[in-house]
Amino acid sequence: MSRILLVEDHDRLARLMCKGLVAAGIAVDVTDRIDSAWAAVQQMPYQALILDRGLPDGDGLILLQKLRNAGLGVPCLVLTARDALHDRVQGLEAGADDYLPKPFAMDEMVARVRALLRRPVEFHPLDPSHGDLTLRPEAGVLCSGDESVTLAPAELHIMQLLLHKPKEVVRRSALEAAAWGLSEAVTPNALDVALHRIRRKLLAIGSRQRIVNVRGLGYTLRENDVAE
Repeated sequence: MSRILLVEDHDRLARLMCKGLVAAGIAVDVTDRIDSAWAAVQQMPYQALILDRGLPDGDGLILLQKLRNAGLGVPCLVLTARDALHDRVQGLEAGADDYLPKPFAMDEMVARVRALLRRPVEFHPLDPSHGDLTLRPEAGVLCSGDESVTLAPAELHIMQLLLHKPKEVVRRSALEAAAWGLSEAVTPNALDVALHRIRRKLLAIGSRQRIVNVRGLGYTLRENDVAE
């Protein structure tokens, strides 16, 4: 399931948009401010962004420009009550991929988001691998050599993020966001339980890779001959 970020401060509209997107098989995290949206995109690799312009802490284009200046190419659909030509041009020049004036039909909004999701943003291998591990997301399977094990959805998302950043330490908050999104309530030890299960599965398939806790920083993959 694709996951997008909706930045919209109108509660009723946000709920209606979420309902339409979820019905189309698109998971949605919602925030209503520029600062919280900026924090969210640091934690979660969203496939697309829906951005309102009139937000409590400023014009949504401020966030879009910040994203583009940081080299983040996540596709963005800008929503606004402003329908003047110069407003649309301003949004596109700020880095928007599409522009939808309010009011709009939910079916059209969903169709435009689907179109954005078909656009390639950043190349990731379909079956990410590192060392002796290969993840097959479509099958929900983690492989090492001829051995394989099935992963639960949260475990799959955690391994995807770790394998996409095999030489980096990934923060706990980023793993939680990848596994459950920002909108879902998660118990404090949910990540620890998921990591425990993944570690057992790594042993079961005979992998040399281990998920290592780098104290105070996060988690990374290392071969088991490296001291933990």
